[in-house]
Amino acid sequence: MAKKVKLTRPELKRYRDQLTRFERYLPMLKLKQQQLQIAVRDIARQRKAAQQALDVARGQFEPYQAVLADVAGVNVEQLAEPDEVRTGRANIAGVNIPVFEDISFPQAQYSLFATPAWVDRALLDLRQVSRRESELEIVKQQYSTLQDELTKISQRVNLFEKVKIPEAREAIRLIRIKLGDEMAAGVCRAKIAKAKIAATSGLQDWEEQA
Repeated sequence: MAKKVKLTRPELKRYRDQLTRFERYLPMLKLKQQQLQIAVRDIARQRKAAQQALDVARGQFEPYQAVLADVAGVNVEQLAEPDEVRTGRANIAGVNIPVFEDISFPQAQYSLFATPAWVDRALLDLRQVSRRESELEIVKQQYSTLQDELTKISQRVNLFEKVKIPEAREAIRLIRIKLGDEMAAGVCRAKIAKAKIAATSGLQDWEEQA
């Protein structure tokens, strides 16, 4: 063991109490670990799906990329920048994570007569790219938050399983051995003392008879 154990009865009680707490708490930690593992796998799938949706959106906008500079008086890229990304909160396995709710864009104001018809479509497609990027960013935050918590819980599970519980059990074993030896030694001393008393008593009886 890493630290020296005091081989006393108070220490035996202390380690027994510790072991009881560790063994009661460990199943709860393992349950949370399992819940987080499931959640992380689910969010990982959502992250992959969000990335694929973003790739599709970018592909749809790609044909317009080269001709945006030809549109006078309309900054499509600026109009596709979000005004606000609204998020909420959700709780998974006791962990609060952000949740994407909605996104808003600035009002598009430009002449419908002086602007090519494809600009409307290009703006809608680029805004879809922005939406998908925001959704992906939120999912990445979810994954990072849950993964960090899973790492912490896994470390605590390992600490309990591989360090704390074995240490407590070993300390209890050593203290029991020491206390058992002391008890055996005490019994032995008692027998010796009893034998001496008996021998002394027998000698006194013999002397009185003589």
